[in-house]
Formats: sequence, structure tokens, C-alpha cells
Amino acid sequence: MREDELQVGVLETAQLFSWLRAHFRAARTSRGWRTPVEADGKGFPDLVLVRAGRMKVVELKGDGGKLSHEQELWLAAFSTVPNVEVHVWSPAEWISGEIETALR
Repeated sequence: MREDELQVGVLETAQLFSWLRAHFRAARTSRGWRTPVEADGKGFPDLVLVRAGRMKVVELKGDGGKLSHEQELWLAAFSTVPNVEVHVWSPAEWISGEIETALR
């Protein structure tokens, strides 16, 4: 399962369980795929999900994907914020049902 396929599944499941969802898409440029961000935005998590006083930040990885240094920094920073749940999800968590359970 590719990361983009996982993302579609997670976004659809989150919608089914009434989460507000945000994802900032990359755009193709003359220098390849880029996500336009300013300041310290490089490595920002793939998804931000909010529902009923809860917030999840989620980094998605395809099979064998690794976190970049910037992604690790963002996830560590979010993990210090009270009541923010930090997840790194891959196809293994999709197959096991962990993602659906977390979103239910």
C-alpha cells in the first residue's frame, strides 16, 4: 500500500467518524513536488484531525517509509501539547484495524 492510498483511506474513515480534516497538498513545480510553506513548516504532519475537544496530528508512511528529521521535530513538539494525540501510521496499522479504532 502506497502512502497516498493510505491517506485516502484515513481521510475517508475520519470523515465517516465526523472528524474535521486538514491536509495540505503538494503541487508539481519545475523543481518537482513542493508543499508551499513558510517559516518552520517543512516536515509538518500530513493530517490534522479535530473532533469533540480532541486533536490528532498524523504522519503517514508507506511501507518502509522513514520520518525525516523535520518530521520528528514537529511530532515531538506536538507531543508536548496537552490533549494532542500524535500518530505515525503505516499500512500495518491500517491492516490491523488500529487506525479505525483510533478514529472511532
